[in-house]
Amino acid sequence: MYHKPASRAASILSSNPLNKTQSTQPHVPPPPAAEIPSRPALAFPCVDAHAQRQSKIDSALSTSSQSSCSPSTDSGPEPPYARPNPSSYNVYKHNKPFPLVYSADPLPSFDIAYETWGTLSPAKDNAILLHTGLSASSHAASTAANPAPGWWEKFIGPGKALDTNQFYVICTNVLGGCYGSTGPSSIDPSTQNSQGGPSNYATKFPLLSIFDMVEAQFQLLDHLGIQKLYASVGSSMGAMQSLAAGWLHPSRVGKIVSISGTGRSSPSSIAMRYAQRSILMADPNWNKGFYYDKSPPHTGMKLARQIGTITYRSGPEWEQRFGRQVRTLPESDTPRANGVRVPALCPDFLIETYLDHQGESFCLKYDANSLIYISKAMDLFDMTQTALDGLKLTPSGIHPPSQNPDKNHPIALPLRMSPPPSYLADLAQGLRPLMDTPTLILGVQSDFLFPVEQQREVADALKMAGNKDVVYYELGGVWGHDTFLIDVQNVGGAIRGFLS
Repeated sequence: MYHKPASRAASILSSNPLNKTQSTQPHVPPPPAAEIPSRPALAFPCVDAHAQRQSKIDSALSTSSQSSCSPSTDSGPEPPYARPNPSSYNVYKHNKPFPLVYSADPLPSFDIAYETWGTLSPAKDNAILLHTGLSASSHAASTAANPAPGWWEKFIGPGKALDTNQFYVICTNVLGGCYGSTGPSSIDPSTQNSQGGPSNYATKFPLLSIFDMVEAQFQLLDHLGIQKLYASVGSSMGAMQSLAAGWLHPSRVGKIVSISGTGRSSPSSIAMRYAQRSILMADPNWNKGFYYDKSPPHTGMKLARQIGTITYRSGPEWEQRFGRQVRTLPESDTPRANGVRVPALCPDFLIETYLDHQGESFCLKYDANSLIYISKAMDLFDMTQTALDGLKLTPSGIHPPSQNPDKNHPIALPLRMSPPPSYLADLAQGLRPLMDTPTLILGVQSDFLFPVEQQREVADALKMAGNKDVVYYELGGVWGHDTFLIDVQNVGGAIRGFLS
């Protein structure tokens, strides 16, 4: 009987005489294969560092409680961020329910940490409220109680941009922060008498808005007896707060200074902050925000800070500062193959070591939940009329928009080389309460986080809203968003001239 081959290839192989076994030839075993040496695994000290940090934290937790905000002052080659301790700042305690924009229930009470420089005049008319960036404390400059340099040390003092011979400067840690003000790391008062003992708010803390932070600051001003500010000054997130202060209380703010800010968070900046929060919340230690009696999400914080640092500085600065240079190691520690330096997957380029240092130095300094809550408040910031109407907010002393006779007043678009953004008229309408407030807007051409176009938009929108006292400066330089921390001559000079 004929059997069909299993395949054409099998048929060919079976019919090929070369494939037939010759029984007359002795079997010769193949020569042994040459032994291939095993390659050593690469070293990953940057990964090992996470485990070493975790071990140190575990050891500290076994002997003492972990602070939500470390007092360390080491921040590398950047302006110093001295961290206050409770003995070096004042605390305003607000013991009445405080309404919030995004919460049906008020915050039962809150604390605001603050520091001051200069002397309040008898008429209490020389006060400047200085607003901070996302993670800064109230320690903007050195004081007798805390002589460590502050985050705006070169801008505050006699003869400086905020001249303490003339002004009384107030800086707070924002609501939601962790340097003395109430935030997610604070004790939830509803747990004071619970069977398990008091516990932190964690993510039971309500979501905040920039407007909530500013209203809390005005409660402090009421406590201090300050009816009207000489000026509201802020950079980055502080620039948002500065605009919000003038909008919420037009009659209580004499001047506004907004540096490297915006009137409306852009999709690109929202995306950057979302990426930081996503990495942070993916750290198993985050535990949906409930980590205060455990190890904090230090790995997520380190990576989030690295992303943030990329948005704070600029490519041109890093080209000048680092180029494509690699770190220098002793010759005995420099791996070579065929006379060529072997690169590493851990930080090797100087820019990589810089980012690694920034993340490492920050990851235990700041509370992870505060970063999440405050960065979200920045994302939510939008001063277009449409957004403000949606929040049902009304400036003090001004009729609601629906009753305002100027609501539908035509707004003239500014002369521009390129088409204006679609929301510019809406932003101008929202900024109408600031039409009588002299305002300084500073933008930085190398700013990646808040591109200079956003400062131009605020200046244009204010002019469109009828403000005839808008000063706009556009600064060069290579320091990116952090220019407001570094460029004392140009930033400081513009502020000093505007306030005088």
